[in-house]
Amino acid sequence: MFLYLSDKEVMKHMELEPFQTEKETLDEIGWYQKIFKESTGIRWGITHKENGRVIGSCGFFYTHPEHSRTEIGYELSKEYWGKGIVSEALEAIILYGFQHFQLERIEALVEPANSASSKLLEKNGFKQEGLLRHYEFTCGKFDDLYIYSRLKGDIITTYS
Repeated sequence: MFLYLSDKEVMKHMELEPFQTEKETLDEIGWYQKIFKESTGIRWGITHKENGRVIGSCGFFYTHPEHSRTEIGYELSKEYWGKGIVSEALEAIILYGFQHFQLERIEALVEPANSASSKLLEKNGFKQEGLLRHYEFTCGKFDDLYIYSRLKGDIITTYS
């Protein structure tokens, strides 16, 4: 995990600076454990099919059970970009979220410059709803973010 979480290109569009130490990676794993324990999220590792190495992760966070809504996030080691790996993982967890967590809505926030992520979401049935201006303050500046959503009813057209 440290290898891809310390990569500037991988972290470019995330809320975090590239990791400098393995302790930061352990802290991130600790956060995954915390959100799982609190039932506010869940994270799955994306593993290489041949060697079992963790090459990324994906999951839900900021889950609001009372509203049947969550946010989705993902990252992948850059050497595996463009191979359909995250798309395959998203397909599985989206279906899992709708079926097992009884979610009605899954949201994603994307920086406008991250066109690859926008294309990935659209390929997986997400619709862009708008631009959230100065939505987040990271790395010393305010960032605009596109908001995307996928509704449970959308599953019929995407997975039929």
